[in-house]
Amino acid sequence: MAFEKEATLKGSKYIYSLNPLVKKFTLRDNGFVQTMNGNHQFVRTLEATPQSKEGFRLKITVNKDLQTFKMGVTTKDGLRTVDLFKKEEFRMMQEKFYFLMEGMIDRGVFEKK
Repeated sequence: MAFEKEATLKGSKYIYSLNPLVKKFTLRDNGFVQTMNGNHQFVRTLEATPQSKEGFRLKITVNKDLQTFKMGVTTKDGLRTVDLFKKEEFRMMQEKFYFLMEGMIDRGVFEKK
């Protein structure tokens, strides 16, 4: 998956882009961790019920220049990409994804289209 100016998850009703005013400290304040090569990475588990050990992993990586990013949802082990919006049984995880993204929009990390 390549870094892009805009990204979305397959089936999502929104397209996200980085806020042009985003700063490195804003990313850190919102749970992003700097990787060895200088990028910033956010990883969260999307579970229907807390501590259920069943769910998917949301991964967002912002390039070190803070201009492009990529995001995706994978299985817990990170080996396969998952279509989060394909099945109705994933409704709770979809809501958690939107909740996380709305929080980041409110804090100036992303913009929604």
